[in-house]
Amino acid sequence: MDECVRAHVIVSGLVQGVFFRVTACDVADDLGLTGLVRNLRTGDVEIIVEGPRGAIERLISWAHQGPRLSKVDDVHTTWEEATGDYSRFDVALTL
Repeated sequence: MDECVRAHVIVSGLVQGVFFRVTACDVADDLGLTGLVRNLRTGDVEIIVEGPRGAIERLISWAHQGPRLSKVDDVHTTWEEATGDYSRFDVALTL
């Protein structure tokens, strides 16, 4: 079984106003992940996600494409130790 880890992901491009957060939440739920996704004032989307590394890698792979209306330019990922801060995956308020 994969080790439980945390990833901090910043997705850049046309990623706001295109259902990116809602779709990311659906994908994360399907993969059994916990965390949050939110818009940043910079126009980027931030994903903080915890779970098995393989499942997180699948979410990150999806993030490179995003939903149909998005145009992803860059996905930056930082791997961290899991903290267990989240009990589910949510769409959060803009930061």
